[in-house]
Amino acid sequence: MKNDTLTAIDGIRVGHAELDGIPSGCTVVLPGGGAIAGVDVRGGAPGTYGTDAFYPLNLVDQVHGLFFTGGSAFGHNVAGGVRQYLRERNLGFDTGHGLVPIVAGAVIFDLSINRSAVYPDAALGYAACVSASTDPVAEGNTGAGRGATVGKLYGIEQAMAGGVGSACVFAARGVRVGALFVVNAFGDVVDPHNRKILAGTRKDRTRLELVDSDSELMRIEQFQGFPNGQATVVGVVATNVKCNKTQLTKVAQMAHDGMARTVYPAHTMHDGDAIFALSAGEIKGVEVSIVGALAARATAEAIIRAVRNARALDAIPCHSDL
Repeated sequence: MKNDTLTAIDGIRVGHAELDGIPSGCTVVLPGGGAIAGVDVRGGAPGTYGTDAFYPLNLVDQVHGLFFTGGSAFGHNVAGGVRQYLRERNLGFDTGHGLVPIVAGAVIFDLSINRSAVYPDAALGYAACVSASTDPVAEGNTGAGRGATVGKLYGIEQAMAGGVGSACVFAARGVRVGALFVVNAFGDVVDPHNRKILAGTRKDRTRLELVDSDSELMRIEQFQGFPNGQATVVGVVATNVKCNKTQLTKVAQMAHDGMARTVYPAHTMHDGDAIFALSAGEIKGVEVSIVGALAARATAEAIIRAVRNARALDAIPCHSDL
């Protein structure tokens, strides 16, 4: 079977780990010995880690490990496990006084699903690294997407299941652009080809009939009883085209177009939307705008696949239930 997920990019491994019996987990992306990276954050309530390093004016230009995790801000503890794993394998930025692994990531808010007060931690991050492989990425309610939901216009009670999705676009001359996204959106996920809602806000907690969020937003003035920062879509796009940090920042920006095509509304004050971009190859001479356009396409496909592969979360239905 052809691998059409992020790990179709040579050198990239992906691993998932989940808390035992608890609806939360983490996902790691390990780009071989490191990869040039950029990032673009657009949500109004970001929960990112280590992103400043990748702004074009700053010194560090490589990342050795990316993580995405549940647990909201508590999930940042995953970084310690990823860093430990990389350090044991002598991977990192040469400071002149030893190698320091560069780790970055982002969290989703799944505390409305996980009420256990147990969150992803360093041990779980390490376990995800140990499980990382070049196999096709497992999708749906796994890893960081274990407790992900979408369609929260009227709160978690009327939401549907989200998850992890991954895709890869294959273009001319061997060019590849892959994506992996954790879809925990405030908005609905729609098919950009026909604008059909794939998973979104239900009219009430007992029915599968969906709200037309487009129409709802035309008639309301405030989101009712829903605090900021409880949703997000976070992920990474990667290519085998050789890019520098400035170019990858542009690729990450353009990848957000794929999010805007598939999530409605996107980039709200309730979301922490963030996209990393990696260069893990040596193909030269490809216009960065082409890479960015392909990244947007891969992003859209990954987001769609996240909800198509999701399973029901207790009383919260999934796409296949519709």
